[in-house]
Amino acid sequence: MELLPRPQYTEKIADLINRGMMLILVGQRRVGKSKVLELFKNWLNQNRPKANIVYINKEYQEFQNIATAEQLYDYAVDRLPEDGENYLLIDEVQDIENYENALRSFHAENRCQVIATGSNAYIFSSELGTRLSGRYIEIKIYNLSYLEFLRFHNMEDSDQALIHYLIMGGLPGLRTFKPDEKSQINDYLEGVYNTILVKDIVSREKVRNITQLENIIRFVADNIGKPISVTNIVRYMTSKNEKISDETVSNYLKYLRDAFLAIPIKRFDIHGKMLLEPNNKFYFSDHGIRNYLCGSRGSIEKIMENVVWNQLRRQGFEVSIGLLRAGEIDFVATKADKRIYVQVAYLLASDDTIKREFGNLAAIKDNYPKFVVSLDPICGGFSEYPGIEHVNLRDFLKMDL
Repeated sequence: MELLPRPQYTEKIADLINRGMMLILVGQRRVGKSKVLELFKNWLNQNRPKANIVYINKEYQEFQNIATAEQLYDYAVDRLPEDGENYLLIDEVQDIENYENALRSFHAENRCQVIATGSNAYIFSSELGTRLSGRYIEIKIYNLSYLEFLRFHNMEDSDQALIHYLIMGGLPGLRTFKPDEKSQINDYLEGVYNTILVKDIVSREKVRNITQLENIIRFVADNIGKPISVTNIVRYMTSKNEKISDETVSNYLKYLRDAFLAIPIKRFDIHGKMLLEPNNKFYFSDHGIRNYLCGSRGSIEKIMENVVWNQLRRQGFEVSIGLLRAGEIDFVATKADKRIYVQVAYLLASDDTIKREFGNLAAIKDNYPKFVVSLDPICGGFSEYPGIEHVNLRDFLKMDL
């Protein structure tokens, strides 16, 4: 299959190589980490023709004999001469036992530039965070943006294409499916979800009650964009005659985050300028998987929120929920000294909706950019709310923020 470029990632990796840090590509399964690594291997071949490159893909049979840190070290050292321009690229590095020992040695010896991928955040936050602290940079790989979706599916930008994106999601592997192949798309998403569930959660975390875990996952999927607390979930499970402790629920939510399946987003007190604790909202790394879990249930507005949240993260923003004394801002997005505020609404179909979405933004007394994003075909500001931009979702997803 043709390898389609994702230049935002190859360029970012290229900017960070040979600066004395290992580079780790992380993200949910099937968002394209392996392909990004392969794309960068091609970049090296084109731009560093004299470099020595060792590429290990643990999903290939030829590399199955590399199972331990010692085997990884010996294999790479035999192929990477001292004092050469050396690159070690490893796909699915977590499948190598005690891999961090070999990586730490390569780094100490200054033998090569290490670039690796991994699927499970627990591995990196615990093992890399403690054993390789200060030696690596984490690069997050996301599902396809709307513009990438158009390119991968060979579509023209249109309202219909946006609908396909909102329904199908942004997993690169769906490029071989047509939007009307709903059953096949559902089967693909089911397969990805089951792999995440089994390999990244159940097996790693030794979960015994899988039915209970899945009930909580579906609860989170049904309630994206709404405040979720441990107490909420315990009450929900109790109503289903399922006994579960606060600690177990808290652990399950952590497992979802660590597998990059569903990510909590914290609340930010805009006036007090501080992050607040519990009752986070959750969004899915891929809204297509969320749609698979919920079927036709759920608000289009919440799916739009999920898409906007991911778009902000893709562009390097830290995203939180904004709290005001009189209301809430869907997203406060911050990057260095830059900040933007975003409200998401399906349609501005009534004066009350306009007042709520624009009024909350107008209550913020600073000069950072403010957006209301909707599916209204005709957009534009309102004279009573100066400085607040009304943008159609299609246009927002094409903006460089």
